[in-house]
Amino acid sequence: MTNQVGIDMNSDSESDELLQYNPNRLLDTLIENLRLKNDAALSRALEVAPPVISKIRHHRLPVGASLLIRMHEVSDLSIRDLRYLMGDRRNKFRISDKQFKPKEGAAPAAPSNTGEQS
Repeated sequence: MTNQVGIDMNSDSESDELLQYNPNRLLDTLIENLRLKNDAALSRALEVAPPVISKIRHHRLPVGASLLIRMHEVSDLSIRDLRYLMGDRRNKFRISDKQFKPKEGAAPAAPSNTGEQS
């Protein structure tokens, strides 16, 4: 199966380059597909500050969900293709149960007062 950007997603002979996390491949593909000149033009197209693109390129900032959605909106590439380009091979994105647990020693949330009476 070949995706929109011409990568065979079922190939057994994929190079190590395609199997490793590399957000630069994603950014370079977006620049090429959108016919932009550089990272500054990409940051304007994505409506993010230029340091965001720089931090992603230097592996200091992950590609967040909201930016991935924005990339999808601007490029018309599927989220799956965008994730594949940056090296994310998970079939499903799973949120850790730790993200929903209260911090140690934190007070429980107060019940909401919506004005309803029982």
